[in-house]
This record gives sequence, structure tokens and C-alpha cells, in this order.
Amino acid sequence: MDKRANILFIQCDSMDGRVMGCMGHRAAKKASPNMDRLAQRGVLFSNTYSNNPICCPSRASMWSGLYTHHCEGWNNFKGLEPGTPTFMTQLEQAGYNTQCFGKTDYLSGYHTIRARVSPWTRSANIMKPNYNMDAPKVLDSMEKRIQKKDWDNVDRAIQWMRQASATGSSFMLYLGLEAPHPPFITSKYYLNIIDESAIEIPPKDEQDHPVMRYQRINKNWTHGFSDDMVRLTRRIYFAMIAEVDAMLGELLKALDDLGIADSTFVVFTSDHGEMAMEHRQYYKMNMYEPSVRVPLIISGPGIIKGRKVEDLVSLVDLYPTLMDMAKVKIPEGLDGISLMPELTGYTSNRPDWVFSEYHDTSCNTGCFMVRRGDWKYIAYAGYEPQLFNLSQDPWEIRNLASLLPDKTAQMDSLLRSIVDYEAVDAKVKAYDKESFREWRRQQKELGTYQSNMSRIFSGWDNLKEDEIIPWNDEDEKVIEEWLNGGFK
Repeated sequence: MDKRANILFIQCDSMDGRVMGCMGHRAAKKASPNMDRLAQRGVLFSNTYSNNPICCPSRASMWSGLYTHHCEGWNNFKGLEPGTPTFMTQLEQAGYNTQCFGKTDYLSGYHTIRARVSPWTRSANIMKPNYNMDAPKVLDSMEKRIQKKDWDNVDRAIQWMRQASATGSSFMLYLGLEAPHPPFITSKYYLNIIDESAIEIPPKDEQDHPVMRYQRINKNWTHGFSDDMVRLTRRIYFAMIAEVDAMLGELLKALDDLGIADSTFVVFTSDHGEMAMEHRQYYKMNMYEPSVRVPLIISGPGIIKGRKVEDLVSLVDLYPTLMDMAKVKIPEGLDGISLMPELTGYTSNRPDWVFSEYHDTSCNTGCFMVRRGDWKYIAYAGYEPQLFNLSQDPWEIRNLASLLPDKTAQMDSLLRSIVDYEAVDAKVKAYDKESFREWRRQQKELGTYQSNMSRIFSGWDNLKEDEIIPWNDEDEKVIEEWLNGGFK
């Protein structure tokens, strides 16, 4: 049997898939030479979406090949259960030499107490912060290795590839980078790569959706929205992407130096995007383009070079694609469709839509997105929907749902053909309440309930004692009413 190709899978964290030179991004046109070079070596998927715009649920969906409502990785605390089959399971069984470095984050039970309680209590609609983000920062240096943990993992990955390639066996290496996830920090070296004059200031929404109003309060950006602050934050974020590009460059160079570039599939993507001050927000956690759009570039043996595919695809498609790369039978029941036809020049039978959902922190109800063509429809369980035409309104500031009822009904019908979103939302909210009740009972027995709720609903991160707002009787009444069925 012929030796199968190696696979190098690189997944960064929080990268907006539009912010690359090969995507025509003006401010970042010099920030992504290695991503651009990879796109020249292979195929750039210009319309790729996360199936869930937050870390663990996105990765749980991708690793299992199932939409969130099928794998039930609801939030950053509730991912896949140990023993759930993943693409890595399949590759190991097929005889691949496998290794993971860096962030994987697809299993249940990790993250902070805040990462449990914030999603569990979201539908109680408590208008208090769950986050506290540091101010954007530029180091007064020309340092190139700001994200030291990531760079250490890049070095480990390169060393491991040297050892693995020397054995002659086929390998699958997964490298999870944490950049360009906030906090927003970079050095002058990377900042200087970004064209400040080309940074656009996002326009304001024409309507303030109630779910997004809750989200902004919950995320708690405390540094203002002046043009200077928005421009600085965006410039630093783009500079952080430039550092990810430098990491990618080291990995591609290692493949060339080892003489295995032509026999190795390279997959570069992200788990979700980053708002970077669009819609007056940071982080992800919604269905706007900067949050849910991700990069996807794939190169390797037999793959067309320099091709750009505009078809709508998503991270759930990567599991079956990896099976095709490894010449392994694709398991039945996956939600994704292999990208191999697009990679090799054949016609695909994939649908003309792409789907995402969200049930986690900073969103007081379940939200579900379907895109078809230029139209994006977002359903919020219990709230009014949003409808955007991305070609006419790329910033997504003009909700057309009430103005175009026929198109809204058509897109809603399409979404309902994919998922019974109201039933899924009810299921997740029942899980939320049950989980919170048990956690609350345990915390009260330990005597830590009041103090933990105070921290969680004061912003949690980096709090000083005088910044912690006590959890009072009125707050507890809201919780009681919600637990007893008083809210959606």
C-alpha cells in the first residue's frame, strides 16, 4: 500500500477570515504573506463559517463532524464527552502517527466558573457584566514573539515533525494556536505592518436589537468607542493576525526544509472570528460576519494551486475532508460534506446554504443563522429576527426583516428545514436551568454562592475588591423568578 499523505492542521483562535491580503483586506494587505503564499499553493475558501461562534462549541462541532444540536456541545463548559468519536480517533485507527500541540478545547468540563454560570443564566436577562477586558496595548519594543505560549508550541510542532518524518510513517499533527484571541496586545514590530490609513471605522447599527443590547452590557467594553480607540483596537487585532502569519511561515518553512511539503496536506483555519469593534463589540458570540466568518486555506498533493472557491462551506466539512485526505471511509451520519471535490476541480453536491447556531454566554437566547447567496437570516428564539443582504450591506447594519416579509419567511422556512430551532432552544434552556440549580445548591452548601455570583456579575476577570458589586436580594429575586418559569 502506498504511503498516505501527511496532514498538518493549524487552527488559530478568533481570526476573522476576511482579514488577509488574499481576501483583499486593505489594512492587512502586508500582514499575511504566508497565508497568501499558502493560498497560492492550494485553495482559498473565501466564504467559510464557524458552526458555533465560540471556542469549545465550535471545536466540538468540528471534531465530531456534527452540528451543535446533534453533538450537544452547548457552551464552553459543555463540549464533547470523553470517548466521543472524532476525526483524530478515525486517523489513529487508520494507522496515522498522531499528535496535538496547543489548544484543542473540545471536551466538557474545562474553563472557569464564569464559563458555566454565564451561559446557564443568560435567559434570566440580567443586565450586568460578565467580562472585564484590559485596554488595548502596544509594547514599546520590536519583539517578534509576543504570543510566547503559541511560539513554544510552534517550536514543539516543528521538532515533532522532524522526528515523525524521519520514521517514514504518515503523520497527522494538530496545532492549536491561541492568537489572535484578545486581550488586544502587540509590539511595534507587528503594528508597523498594518496600514493605519486603511483601517475603516465601522458604522453604527440603524437598529439596536435587544439581544445585541444585552450582549454589549454583558461583554462590558469599558474603554470607549472614540474613533481613535476603535482604530487602535482594530489595528492591534490586525497586527496580532500578522504574528499568527509569522508562525504559519515557520511551519511552512519546516515542511520545505524537511522535503515533505509536496506530500503533506496543510489545513489553516480558525474556530471563530472576532468582532474587533464592529457593532460596538469585541469578542465573538454572535452571527455577524466578523464573529462567524473564518479563514480556510488548504494545500497538498493533488490539490489545485491558486484556486479561490466562493461556495458556502463550514468547519463541519473538515471531518469528512480529512477522511478523504487519509483515504479513510467517511463515517455515516456526519453533518458535513467533504471539500475534496472543490479541492481537486470536481463538482460538489453540497447545499447552497451554510448554517450556524449559538447557545452560550453573552446571548440571552438561542440564535440560529442560515446564509444562502447574499442573504443572511438570523433567528433569535423569542425575539425578532434579522435579515441582511451582504452584498448591499456588508457591515450588517440594516435589518430588512420587517421590510421584506416574503424573503424573511422564505429564509425562515429554509432554516426550519435544517433545524427545529425553537425546540432546540427550549432543550438548551432546560439544560441551563437544571445545571444552574445543581451548581447553586452545591455553592450554597459550601457557603460560596454569594461571593461567586458577585464576581461573575461584576466582570470576573482581573477585578479589584472595590470593583466587585455585591450580589443582593433583588438580584436573587430575578434568579428565583427565572428558575420558576417567569422568563423566556
